[in-house]
Amino acid sequence: MIYHNHTAKKTAELLLQINAIKLNSKNHFTWASGWNSPIYCDNRMILSFPEIRNFVKEELAKIVIEKYGKPDLIAGVATGAIGIGMLVADALNLPFIYVRPEPKKHGRQNQVEGSAEKGQKVVVIEDLISTGKSSLQAVDALRESGLHVMGMVAIFSYGFAIANQNFEDAKVPLGTLSNYDSLIEQAVEINYIDKTELQTLQDWRVQPETWKK
Repeated sequence: MIYHNHTAKKTAELLLQINAIKLNSKNHFTWASGWNSPIYCDNRMILSFPEIRNFVKEELAKIVIEKYGKPDLIAGVATGAIGIGMLVADALNLPFIYVRPEPKKHGRQNQVEGSAEKGQKVVVIEDLISTGKSSLQAVDALRESGLHVMGMVAIFSYGFAIANQNFEDAKVPLGTLSNYDSLIEQAVEINYIDKTELQTLQDWRVQPETWKK
């Protein structure tokens, strides 16, 4: 679910402005998964721009309160959402924890880092949703630690059908600040892309795993 279309488009424009999102239909990007893509998103860039960082922090905090009420904890998904998750926790004056992709190999072998008690309610902050697999692994780790996951809030989602299905199957409500449809709409409005590029971006979204430029 996306909140407030105006905010979604403004967020998309800001992400394009600071190159957190890059669109290139001629020279595609290769994701870690091996997928070819005309879009690349690195929301960690947000942390380097104070005004945009504050905007994203405040809007994510609003979604948390509007959708879930005030939880006991905020959790960030490592590593991309640690910084922004901490900012959201600070804005809401809440404790913060974060979730590693897997338990540490040494020490206490923690996967969930920080102080949390069983039964506490937590909202998870994520920077980016693609298929949702890694995000939901973090949810599993929190649940295994005895925490009650109220839901997740992300900065941006590609809006893949597989992600929607994965979140539905895991019974994890998801709210996003912006998404692919809002991004493309805004990119057209500000003449960031032309009609040919628009068609390429629309084609890619249909079957991203097999797309070739």
